[in-house]
Amino acid sequence: METVNVLTRPRYVRTVRQLHWWMAALILLAYLLIDFHEYFPREVRRAMMQGHFWAGITVFLLVWWRISSRARGGTPAIKPPLGSLAVVASRLMHLALYAFFIVMPVLGFLTASYEGKQVKIPFLGIALPSPVAVDDAFGHRLEDIHATIGTVFYWVIGLHVAVALWHHFIRRDNVLERML
Repeated sequence: METVNVLTRPRYVRTVRQLHWWMAALILLAYLLIDFHEYFPREVRRAMMQGHFWAGITVFLLVWWRISSRARGGTPAIKPPLGSLAVVASRLMHLALYAFFIVMPVLGFLTASYEGKQVKIPFLGIALPSPVAVDDAFGHRLEDIHATIGTVFYWVIGLHVAVALWHHFIRRDNVLERML
């Protein structure tokens, strides 16, 4: 583990940076698997759906490690510093993203469970136990909520990326560099 003064370290600790990019890749994978599964034969769609489930579950597991690592490693200063409105906007954006990392996998797992779908452990074929009884109508309502939040977060994630690029190319501060 890196032990550098939080006040002078220019980047997040390595673990936080790696988890950021791994989670970004997993979220992209989850979106691709669900958005394009309808274009494939049924057997492939089933595998893509399981991949979608596990990408989400993995994000859910990694977010806790990321939160812990970020709390231990601290947050490098933004240079030049942001104004107070930008600080509030940044905190709200990150709170929304972390809520997304937690809520979406939980909603997804509950949706699958209520709809009677099995979430199988890869390469073992053993299904995770369902915490709920099948209720297809409720499952479909949860699926609608899950899909709506997923759609909203296309825009939130896009905004996150756009703002990072704005900081780098327009404002020319170190916001993006702290995560590289």
